[in-house]
Amino acid sequence: MTTFATIAAVSYLLGSIPFGYILMRLFRGQDVRQTGSGNIGATNVARSSPGLGLATLALDAGKGWLAVTLSPVFCPHPLQRPGPVDLCMALAALGALAGHIFPIWLKFRGGKGVATAAGSFAVLAPDAMLAAFGAFLLMVMLFRYVSLGSMVGVAVFPVAAYLLHRHALPTSAYALMGIGSALIIGRHHANIRRLLAGTESRLRFRRSKESA
Repeated sequence: MTTFATIAAVSYLLGSIPFGYILMRLFRGQDVRQTGSGNIGATNVARSSPGLGLATLALDAGKGWLAVTLSPVFCPHPLQRPGPVDLCMALAALGALAGHIFPIWLKFRGGKGVATAAGSFAVLAPDAMLAAFGAFLLMVMLFRYVSLGSMVGVAVFPVAAYLLHRHALPTSAYALMGIGSALIIGRHHANIRRLLAGTESRLRFRRSKESA
């Protein structure tokens, strides 16, 4: 129990580092929560600075990746697969997600967790992460809603993980993945309302001058 509590705490603190907020403060002197959607994630940061948006995306994904990668250090029998280490890694992924979505430093008002999930899920089940990314791209190409693509992608992940890694992970690990996906979808509640109302912003593709 102490092991799991340690992994959850360390992963939460790592995930709670608000890179989007920090980068905007350092390089633009702005509080990203006061611009655009008010979200601290890469998409909102990119509205003010595409470069900082990319940096936020990489760092948010990186903290998810690092949390899951470090978790075996605290887990007994780290080389036994499948085994306790898989549960430790899934718990670390959920902890990092919770930290990003509910960061203690920002009064528990954080981002939506998509980038952090991508980084952590890529370590947990890389094949399933590729399937989720493919679902994301398909939705964006068909409907041009990034939010819809993100939600479909994270919903596909635990299902794909179960189908592709059915005998490689314990049942509890799939449950933790499902909880993480549900947290991300729930964090998109405003996007869901706008999608249902037909007011969600679509991704716009710029045409070149030659084709205009």
